[in-house]
Amino acid sequence: MECNQVVLSGDLIECDPLRYTPAGIAVTEFKLRHASEQLEAGKMRQVECDISAVALAEVARAIAKLDPDSRLKLRGFLAKKSRMSTHLVLHVNHFELIG
Repeated sequence: MECNQVVLSGDLIECDPLRYTPAGIAVTEFKLRHASEQLEAGKMRQVECDISAVALAEVARAIAKLDPDSRLKLRGFLAKKSRMSTHLVLHVNHFELIG
């Protein structure tokens, strides 16, 4: 199996209402705003980006209850938004609130 793991922290800036798949699985889509300093080519670089993410089941239910601007650390993997899409989305398997 090839590696596809992402750990990212940031602020919750948008969260769609909780919905359910036809199979009854809870789903929520949301956006995280990340800002950090990263080392690149021997120099520190400011990194800022908004990341689209999706969570399912218990993780979706928990994220849907959070207040906007909650600070989170997310763990998951990258995948296309849909079968026909080229846009990547972070699929979140685990999260924790950060102080």
